Amino acid sequence: MSSLSSLDEEQSHLSVIYGRLDELRAQARDRLAETQRSRGGTKESLSMRDAAAYGYAERLAQYEAVEQGLCFGRLDLRDGDRLHIGRIGIHDTDHPLLVDWRAPAARPFYVATAITPYDVTLRRHIRTRDRTVVELNDEILDLDAAGDRNLVGEAALITALDAKRTGRMRDIVETIQAEQDRVIRAEPGGVLVVQGGPGTGKTAVALHRAAYLLYTYREQLSARGVLIVGPNATFLRYISQVLPSLAETGVLLATMGDLFPGVTAHHPESPAVAEVKGRAAMVGVLAEAVRARQRVPAEPMEIEVDGHVLRLTAADCEPARQRARASGLRHNLARPIFVTGVLDVLAAQVADRIGDDPFWDDPLGADDALASPNVLDDADRADIRADLAGNPRVRAAIDALWPVLTPAGLLTDFYATSDEGSLLYRPPGAGWTPADVPLLDEAAELLGDDDRAARAAAARDLATRLSYAQGVLDITAGSKSYELEDDDEAAIPNIADIMQADMLAERLSDREHRTAAERAAADRDWVFGHVIVDEAQELSPMAWRLLMRRCPSRSMTVVGDLAQTGSLGAPAGWADVLAPYVADRWRLAELTVSYRTPAEIMDYTRDRLATADPAIVPPRPVRSTGVPPWEASGPLSDLVARVAYEIGAAGTGRLAVIVPADLLPTVAAALPQLTSGPAPDLEEPAVLLTVAQAKGLEFDTVVVVDPDRILADSPRGANDLYVALTRPTQRLGVFSLHP
Repeated sequence: MSSLSSLDEEQSHLSVIYGRLDELRAQARDRLAETQRSRGGTKESLSMRDAAAYGYAERLAQYEAVEQGLCFGRLDLRDGDRLHIGRIGIHDTDHPLLVDWRAPAARPFYVATAITPYDVTLRRHIRTRDRTVVELNDEILDLDAAGDRNLVGEAALITALDAKRTGRMRDIVETIQAEQDRVIRAEPGGVLVVQGGPGTGKTAVALHRAAYLLYTYREQLSARGVLIVGPNATFLRYISQVLPSLAETGVLLATMGDLFPGVTAHHPESPAVAEVKGRAAMVGVLAEAVRARQRVPAEPMEIEVDGHVLRLTAADCEPARQRARASGLRHNLARPIFVTGVLDVLAAQVADRIGDDPFWDDPLGADDALASPNVLDDADRADIRADLAGNPRVRAAIDALWPVLTPAGLLTDFYATSDEGSLLYRPPGAGWTPADVPLLDEAAELLGDDDRAARAAAARDLATRLSYAQGVLDITAGSKSYELEDDDEAAIPNIADIMQADMLAERLSDREHRTAAERAAADRDWVFGHVIVDEAQELSPMAWRLLMRRCPSRSMTVVGDLAQTGSLGAPAGWADVLAPYVADRWRLAELTVSYRTPAEIMDYTRDRLATADPAIVPPRPVRSTGVPPWEASGPLSDLVARVAYEIGAAGTGRLAVIVPADLLPTVAAALPQLTSGPAPDLEEPAVLLTVAQAKGLEFDTVVVVDPDRILADSPRGANDLYVALTRPTQRLGVFSLHP
């Protein structure tokens, strides 16, 4: 703790910063309001041509998001200069009042040590409450005074780690450590794998990396956006406040179940079924399912047209099917080739009938002069084909042979026609699951989208707008220009003098006004500038195929811990995941220090980790609480009493009871004071979770129920138990149920 005079000094400087922030915020608010008034609406009604207004709105949101804890550090440099570090940058003319934590000048705050000081003589950590400085912690980066400590801002770090959890993840800009900083600021190109054990800050590092990349490469990334993929909706809510607190709001947070537009895939299913759906072999299975729906008649197909019967045989249709398949086009896009071939066959039959039967009541209403096929010209044959194409019976026959397919329709039919005893059998109407989404995406790739109708509609809409715009210009073309009173040579031209019809039509259209994240969420073909995957060890091969389509540049940050995987189809190593896409062109960064998990809990879980994966070295804890984990056993009533005691001991902190999935209903009924369900509210004092729901989360106190059943429930039970045991920051209890 620094002296009162030092507190006063920082308080004075902070007042200047906040004064400047208030000024900037007022400017942004006034300019936004002025632009909105000029457009006669609100931000939501503004179009992209009001880019300045959107800039003011985004800037205002940033200023308001960072008001709490705006400045958190100071660097004293050898040349006598001082830099204050904060969540955003604020400049007074050309002098920085506050340096953004992502700026290169701020990096020594996180990486400077006594051995490598980067010209820093003192590093100060500043803790504020509202706009008041309440505590300072100074580090003198002098070799003789530093000793052998290697944690950056140890006092500030321990304070943050010991703080009570709130049910929401907080940013760590004040306490980023050197090994974390190296990951956050790594170049965006290629695939960066971040491997780290429990409590190493993998998720926080991934989120801060997103903020850093958007700050440093904003021009490249703002248009394409950044995608962050998490394991479940509860996890996404848990981390949802981190990026806004860092003044970044243009990132799409999603689970795998959210990545197929128009489908919400959160229905549960067994791990065994999910594992089958996630296998790479499903690529071939789905491709074969599509080919199986490109049929030729097993028996001759008879089609009645105007009282006459036309026939289609396998020999008639096979050439058309071969041409369509040989085109290399996807199923729906190749369909017109097949349709053309079938219509050629049927049109030839009609022409032959006309020649053979002078009384043929042909669909053209041909007269006796057309009684011979030799006199049918190209226009006549085109009319025959058009009439056949519009005939409902002909259309039905073609649809039966080569139907227009949708991804959802294909997958629903595929599941329903699977053997009833197979894992994949599912009756129509069942809800979609996260494991279905990569299959829907694969089906979309195989089927393609015939957008000719949509393009035709867009062309008609454009023609209508051009016609309207031209009419407006024609009306105004005869209007005179108005001269200004003070300048005889100046005049206000009419609109026809300065604008053409296409320009006016564009102004009259509803221009795109959604953010990149909003547009990406609705567009399956969207290509992201960077993709961050958390809990990546859980993803199946099919899920990786989907993500790689979303990021063909392969600019990705992959975050996970192989020892914590609960997925039956999990990889043995990161090379197994990435080799099909980038060969050996990927980088590995390891986080080796556990900041969250106390030494007592890490020691307790060491044996579990050895069972899960003996080759993995557990992270090194940086702190001890002096509270060893406890073990107890007994009936359900004893568990209820023990949980009540732990809730009282947790005080204002957060408690989680983690149970095997099949025990959830029983324990929920016995402990109604715990919030539970598919998406429990983590801001409640106590929650009830399964292991899968607890992934990536942290709590002050955790009670793990029936560890032996967690072990037995899955071939990866040891990994699941390891996850459950490493969620607490302070206290761990293990309770074994018995009658």
